[in-house]
Amino acid sequence: MKAMNFESSKWRRDALDDVVVDEETLVRRRRRRNIILAVVAIALIAILAVFLLGGSGEKAAAPAGDQGQQLPAVTVMVPGTQDVVAMISATGSLNARRDMQVGVPGEGGQVVRVLAEPGQWVNAGQVLAVIDRRVQTQEAAQLAAQIEVNRADLRLAENELQRAQALVGRGFISQADVDRRRATRDATAARVRVAEAQLAGTRARISQLDVRAPTAGLILARNIEAGQVVSGGSGWVFRMAQNGEMELRAQLQQSDLARLSAGVPVTVTPVGSDRSYQGTVWQVSPIIDPQTRQGDARILIPYNEDLRPGGFASAEIRAGSRTAPLLPESAVQSDARGNFVYLVDNNNTVVRRDVQIGEVTDRGMAIVSGLQGNERIVESAGAFLNPGQRVRPELRRARNTR
Repeated sequence: MKAMNFESSKWRRDALDDVVVDEETLVRRRRRRNIILAVVAIALIAILAVFLLGGSGEKAAAPAGDQGQQLPAVTVMVPGTQDVVAMISATGSLNARRDMQVGVPGEGGQVVRVLAEPGQWVNAGQVLAVIDRRVQTQEAAQLAAQIEVNRADLRLAENELQRAQALVGRGFISQADVDRRRATRDATAARVRVAEAQLAGTRARISQLDVRAPTAGLILARNIEAGQVVSGGSGWVFRMAQNGEMELRAQLQQSDLARLSAGVPVTVTPVGSDRSYQGTVWQVSPIIDPQTRQGDARILIPYNEDLRPGGFASAEIRAGSRTAPLLPESAVQSDARGNFVYLVDNNNTVVRRDVQIGEVTDRGMAIVSGLQGNERIVESAGAFLNPGQRVRPELRRARNTR
């Protein structure tokens, strides 16, 4: 191995000694070497600069990128304030506002004719049924004849008194006879008045044999037929609604009753109907059932043929309005401490805010206390957040804000 290396080295030196290099060639070689060294130096400087600048940019951008990946994006809304109508929902049965039970006012008898049917409108005093009055008519005729007899006796007694008064001055008749004739005249006049009173009473009883409507209204039911024998103890023979007015008796909680007053507008919808009718609260129950803690709100409804007593209906009662923020149900949460929402402050930090819920409508939930309306409220996903947590809010404008 040593001999081979020695010989190789000797060959190389001998080879170099034999090469003849002129001055021009050396200059070109030096120039090329300098150019190569300059290019390499420039490349190294460029690589170093790129490395330094790129490394610092990555370090500067890394925190922002990490922060963007760590902070969750949440949708927030600024609810503003709206006029929220306080609506109370209720159900109840339909009835006549004044359900009048009409009976036989007099002594009764056999029914001759029935002149009214359910669903018919009648006027005050209109005859609804006629009862046989032949016996009472004969009694009235008898009393009328008796009056004529008594009046004839009265005329005779009056004439005898006048003659007696003319003769007493001549001494033909004593004063006692005059007094007796005067008493006879007065007694006969009294009998006439008694007979007239009896006749008037009989005629009054005859007029009561007709079953009449006590007021104008709508006949709801009939419990009388021709040929039937009725009397004052037979109970009602007609039921009618005074002026045709109907009402809905809605059972409400004590807290809801406290918010109502007479004149409050109501929308009533009978069960099974797609039509609604406007009414008003005309009476709020002055007492509360101690068992159910409920009371009646009586709602007056003008007559309509679709509103039938005994039916069932729902009511939407307008119990005033208030100006308050309106939030979707997804924004409001609750726990042992009560209802609350999450809002995002100026530092994009989640903050818990306790609130009090008012009216709940199809549009959302009214917040009666705890919010001003200009806060950024977490609209949803609040269950996945914690107070003090930093987030990236994305604003969604609430509609109809003020």
